[in-house]
Amino acid sequence: MNQRQRKKLSRRLFDAISKDDAAVVRALLRAGADPDRADCEGTTPLYEASVRGRSEIARLLLAAGASPNAESSGLGAEGTPLCAAACWGHTETVRELLAHAADPNLHEDHGTGWSPLQWAVRGPHPETAGLLLAAGATPSGTQ
Repeated sequence: MNQRQRKKLSRRLFDAISKDDAAVVRALLRAGADPDRADCEGTTPLYEASVRGRSEIARLLLAAGASPNAESSGLGAEGTPLCAAACWGHTETVRELLAHAADPNLHEDHGTGWSPLQWAVRGPHPETAGLLLAAGATPSGTQ
C-alpha cells in the first residue's frame, strides 16, 4: 500500500470515529488502516475514540494493534487514551483500555502530567475512579 492510500484510509478512519460508525471502522481496519497512525496534528485514533467515549471503536482499534499507552500530541488532544477517557468519565472506554493493558498509573505529558485517576477524581467521576483503583491505580497526588 502506498503513502497516499494509507493517508486516505487514515482520514476515513478519523471520520468514522467522529461519526461513531463502528462498522466503517471495522471495514477500514480490515482494508489496512493503521490503528496507530496519527492525523496531521498528531492525534491518534485511539485517543480520538477514547475522548469521545467510543468504547466499541476503542475495542476495535485495540484488537487491531493500537497501543493503549501511546500518547497523542494533537492540538487540544494531548495525552494518553486512558487519561482522555477518565477525564470525561467514559467508564466503558476505560474498562476496554484497561482490558488491553493500558497502564492506570501512566501520567500524560511524558510522565510529567496528570494520571488517569487524577483526571477521574477531578471530573468528578467516582465510578471511573473506582474502576481505576481496582485496576491498581495509585491514589497519590489525586487530591
